[in-house]
Amino acid sequence: MRLPRLLAVLAAVLLSAPAAEAAGYPDPGYVTGDITAVHDPSMIRAADGSYLLYSTDQYLQIRRSTDRIHFTKIGSVWPNGAPWTAPFTDPAHPGYLWAPDISFHNGKYYLYYAASTFGSRNSAIFLATSATGLPGSWTNQGIVTQTSTSDDYNAIDPNLFVDSGGRWWLSFGSWWTGIKMYRLDPATGKRSTSDTALRSIAQRTGSTSAEEAPYIVQHGSYYYLFVSWDLCCQGTKSTYRVMAGRATSITGPYTDRDGVRLTAGGGTQILASHGDVHGPGHVAVLHDTDADVLVYHYYYSDATPATGKLGINLIGYDSAGWPYVY
Repeated sequence: MRLPRLLAVLAAVLLSAPAAEAAGYPDPGYVTGDITAVHDPSMIRAADGSYLLYSTDQYLQIRRSTDRIHFTKIGSVWPNGAPWTAPFTDPAHPGYLWAPDISFHNGKYYLYYAASTFGSRNSAIFLATSATGLPGSWTNQGIVTQTSTSDDYNAIDPNLFVDSGGRWWLSFGSWWTGIKMYRLDPATGKRSTSDTALRSIAQRTGSTSAEEAPYIVQHGSYYYLFVSWDLCCQGTKSTYRVMAGRATSITGPYTDRDGVRLTAGGGTQILASHGDVHGPGHVAVLHDTDADVLVYHYYYSDATPATGKLGINLIGYDSAGWPYVY
C-alpha cells in the first residue's frame, strides 16, 4: 500500500461516525491521473490486485489503477464500435453509452450498460461478458430489457446484485415511475423466465420524479439501496445528491431513517453538494480489503472544462446501522 493511501486509511479509521457527521460531508479522497470526463463510474478489483474503472463515454471508457489513487485510461470496452446500440443512441454521437455496471461471476466479468438519449424512454440495457475485463475483450450478449414511449419507466442505469442464495437481481431506472427490479437467470445473465415480475423499489413523490442510478449493497442483515436525486450533468449547476434506504429483503420495502418507504418518496441523504463540490452522485460500491469504497462523479468549481470528475470515498456505518461517507 503506498504512503498516501495508507495515511488516508489511518485517518479514516480515527474518525468515529458522530465526528464524521458533525464535520459535514467530506471532500472526495485524493485521486490523480485520468480522472476528468468521468461519469457514472463503476469499479472492480481484478485478479492481479489492480483496479478497473468503467464509465459513461464513447464506447465505455476503461481506466486502470494499481493503488486506487492514480488512474490511467487504457481504452474502451468496444474499440471497434457497438452498432447493435444504434437504435437507442443519438446519431450525432454514435456509441455514446451509459452507466456501466461491473461485476465478476461464474469465472468471468459481467458488464451491464445502457443505451439511450437524454429525456427519452427509447432505451435498452445490454449485457457484455469478458474473461479479462480489458479493452477489446468483450462479447456482446445482447439486450436484457428495453423500454419505449409506451412504458412509464426507463431502462437505464443498471445494477446487478447477487444475493446469498445465489439469486440474481437487476435494479435500474430513471425518473418517470422510478426504480424497478427484475429477477435474472444466473445461467444467462438475462431476465428470468420463471419469475417475470417487474418490481418497484423506489419512487419520488410530489412535484418531481428526479430519481435514478440505483445501487444495492448488503451490510449485516440489511440490504441498502443507494439512489441519486435531482439533476445530473449540469456542470457546477448540478444538484445531484445521494440518498439511501434499507430493507431486510432484497425486493424491499426499502425505508429511510425515519421509516418512510422509498416508494413513497423516502430517502436518507448521505452525500450532497458542499463547498466546491457540486452534484455528487451516480454511485457504485466496491467491497475492498480495507473498507467499502464509494465511487461517484461530481463537478468542481475550478474545473475547466466543467466535466465530471472521479470521486472516491469510504463508507462507514453508524451505531444504528446507517451508512455515512468519510
